[in-house]
Amino acid sequence: MRNMTSPPACALKARIRNLLLAACFVIAICGLANKTAKAEEVDLLLVLAVDISYSMDDDEQRLQRRGYIEAITSDPVVNAIRNGLIGKIAVAYTEWAGTASQHILVDWHVIAGRDDAERFAAALAEAPISRAYRTSIGEALYHAASVIEEAPHSALRRVIDISGDGPNNQGRLAPAARDSTVEKGITINGLPLMLKRPIYGWFDIDNLDVYYEKCVIGGPAAFTIPVRDVEAFPEAIRRKLVLEIAHTRHPPGDEGWIGEVNAARDPQEAISVQNKFEPLCTIGETLWRRRMLDGDR
Repeated sequence: MRNMTSPPACALKARIRNLLLAACFVIAICGLANKTAKAEEVDLLLVLAVDISYSMDDDEQRLQRRGYIEAITSDPVVNAIRNGLIGKIAVAYTEWAGTASQHILVDWHVIAGRDDAERFAAALAEAPISRAYRTSIGEALYHAASVIEEAPHSALRRVIDISGDGPNNQGRLAPAARDSTVEKGITINGLPLMLKRPIYGWFDIDNLDVYYEKCVIGGPAAFTIPVRDVEAFPEAIRRKLVLEIAHTRHPPGDEGWIGEVNAARDPQEAISVQNKFEPLCTIGETLWRRRMLDGDR
């Protein structure tokens, strides 16, 4: 005699199977909804990538930190944020030095007004000031790009604002990191710190501003603002943030800025510039090798 499952039993199994499939579908939809809810839209995703190498002395480190704290809460910056299409941006603050020294100091904050800006500034003020060895602009860019790609927010414009007082001398080359970052649709702007003239260390170069322009920055409307005087540092940061947030090379009422900004070149010109200035783009690595050879003598 054959064993046959009764029709009611078959119907019960089918019903259970359908219920399980429906539950899985609901769970998947809820997960997708939660993921979408996290992707808050903002006008700009901005990573502030700040040099903490030992070539920056304690006073410069504190000045740099204070400059960002004061800039993010200043009227021009807050007004630029409010005047955006959406009226808010997301900002993260990272620190970098050598290949093993890149980390997020203040994670993503959405800033839509002064209260938000002050919360970000307070978190930054409470964070410890650190210093580390070597200078790896390339690794700093790769790290900052990954921070942007993993951000819990979305924006049409994505920018890395990188500051530093010397050329790359460790890790992946700066131009390679720049090209990889720009290919992801991320713009890189530079704040070369040229504060030590006329006394130079092992890795200081005369034309750090040119190095940043040729070897570090990239993407649509990329620019640098060199800082040549300690007193000018806070104002330079404020100006740079307004330019990035407002997405303009010429903020209203400040006609003097235009001479400080270097517009990005078209792709073909960028390629020729990179080839032409290849020795400049590896000057940090060259200086490091020379130091090592001198040390062996």
